Formats: sequence, structure tokens, C-alpha cells
Amino acid sequence: MADCHNLFLEFDSELNILPSKKSKMITSKDNLRDRIRDNFRENHPEYTPEFFIQGSYKTGTSIRNKEDHCGLDDGIYFSSNPDDVSGCTLQEWVLKAVDGVTDATPVHKRKCIRVNYQAGYNIDLPVMVFDKEKTDHPQLAVKDSDFKEDDPKEFITYYKDHKTEQMSRMVKYLKSWCDHKRESMPSGLSMTVLALNHYLPNDRDDVALKFLLIEIESALNSKFECKMPTTPKDDLFADFSETKRDNFLNNLKDFIADAKAAVDEDNQLKASKLWKKHLGDRFPEGEDKNDGKSSSNSLRSAAGTSRPYYR
Repeated sequence: MADCHNLFLEFDSELNILPSKKSKMITSKDNLRDRIRDNFRENHPEYTPEFFIQGSYKTGTSIRNKEDHCGLDDGIYFSSNPDDVSGCTLQEWVLKAVDGVTDATPVHKRKCIRVNYQAGYNIDLPVMVFDKEKTDHPQLAVKDSDFKEDDPKEFITYYKDHKTEQMSRMVKYLKSWCDHKRESMPSGLSMTVLALNHYLPNDRDDVALKFLLIEIESALNSKFECKMPTTPKDDLFADFSETKRDNFLNNLKDFIADAKAAVDEDNQLKASKLWKKHLGDRFPEGEDKNDGKSSSNSLRSAAGTSRPYYR
């Protein structure tokens, strides 16, 4: 049976943000921080912003999409809200602070301010209020709505407590699958939580991904939900329409069928082409050769592992 583990490792490297772009992104992040500090010092001196990189950049699961675009989440934290302004107002203050930093107008999204860069990346700026004397968790500013309890730091700690190098690669593979399929596929955060919930270690990434997909399908067929393991412990699939749910489950079903066929396929080139159908053209093609080695040891090792970390 063809072993595609090394092809997956090559694919993982291909998904990584290039060092040159990462350096530019970090420089842009620092410039935004300076601009926000200066603006608030001048216009809202009672509000002192602090910053914390969060999201996939912090967990080490960022990918560049098939257009070579990537992003970074830089949370803005205020220790108090002395004027008791709305979350939307806080977002608007941040929007004014960063307006003009690039040729593109910053975007006021529901849960962040997004700054787009021509170099092929964006920086999202979620705004949080965290008065530790009043609340146990930060309050996220939401456009045209009340503050929402959220705690990105808590999730990052949780992820780092449970991650392995292979599981982080699984997250990146799932995210690249969603990027390749695009329409009505879940968010990167959802795929991260699903990997946390259902990952089973294996000495081969192709076998591990196959079993992860099977575990995810089994769980979702039983109950279609994806609950955050940390604050606010909400269901990330709660707003999925029936059409969006069915689209995801159908894509998952097709991926599992080809994953099973790929793992059972003797010819590495044929196996790699099955993986490429779902992971895109960046997945490398294997050699046109047959591999007579049995994967039974890999199957046994997966079947004998402990259950996922969180249900």
C-alpha cells in the first residue's frame, strides 16, 4: 500500500507562510500598534490599549491560501471602559486610528477591524474589554450588538496544552481542504476544534488524516455541532443553514471515500492524485511506483490509541 507520509510533510511545508511575508506582516503589526497607541493617547487618553497576537498565528497553524494570502489576528485589550461606550464605538475608534495606513480602506467587520495589505496579507484587530475586577473573561466588541464574552488567550492555552506536531499538521490539512473547496465550508477555528476533538495519532500523516476524517463524520452524523472547549463554549455550527451543513457533510463524505482509496492504493502516484482532488494542486504528486508494504501496522496503531482529548 502506497505510503504518502512524506508527500504530506512536503505539503505541510508548502502551506507555511514564507519568511519574507511573515517578516513584512510582523512589521505591519508593529506599525499598527504604534499608530493605535498614539491615536488613543491623543484622542482617548483614558483608554490604554494593550495587544496580544491570537488565533492561528499564535497556535502555529496558519496557512497561506491558494492565492498566497494569509493573515494575523492582533487583539486589542482595554482594562476598563470608563466612558461606558459601546463595543461598536470602540471599534470605530480603532478604525479611525488605522485609517490611511494603507491605500485600502480598513474594513469594519462584525468582530474586528480588518486592514488589508497589497503584499498579500491582512491583519485583523478584534477589540476586547477585560476589567479583571468585574469579569473573569474578556468582553469582545461586536458591531451593532452587545459585548460578547470571549477568551482567545484561554483557547490558545488549551490548544498548546493538547497539541502535538502531527495534530497541528492535521489542522493545516483540514484548513487547506476548506480553502480548496471554499464555498460554504467551515472556518479555520471550527476545523481546529474538530481536530482537537477527534485526532488519533499515527506514524503516518495520510493514515492519521483518514481516521480523523472518519471520526469527524461519525461525531457530526450523531450530532451536528462544534462546541468551543473554552469560553464562551458556544457552538460554532449553530448558525449553519441546512444547505451549508449538507454541503460540508457531502464534501466530507467524498473526502473520506478518496482517503480510504488512497491509503489502500498500491501506486503512490495514483494515491497522491486522490489526495490532490481535495487538497488542491499544491499537494505533490508521488512516484509512479507500487509499494508492496502493508499498512496494517499503521491501522493497528490508530485503532489502539486513546480517544480524542475533548468531546
